Amino acid sequence: MHYKIKVVGRVQGVWFRKYTKEAADSFGVKGFVENSDDGSVYVEAEGSSDQLDQFLEWLQKGSPMSRVEKVIHSRGQPVGFSSFEIRR
Repeated sequence: MHYKIKVVGRVQGVWFRKYTKEAADSFGVKGFVENSDDGSVYVEAEGSSDQLDQFLEWLQKGSPMSRVEKVIHSRGQPVGFSSFEIRR
């Protein structure tokens, strides 16, 4: 499965991308995370339904210093990511 995810709140400048990569790696999720110009964080994630459910649950909480207001996700076409990386 493939999800396109937007995380809104205080999610930039609080190590959110670093913690997101650690969470993705621990759940076996592949894809990437990057900051968006509007202050949100954009994620593309691939994995099994269970892996992505766990990952989305983690994103609702976020990193220790973040304050997640909402997580918006939609299904996309699988790309075949081989790892999870931090972009920009």
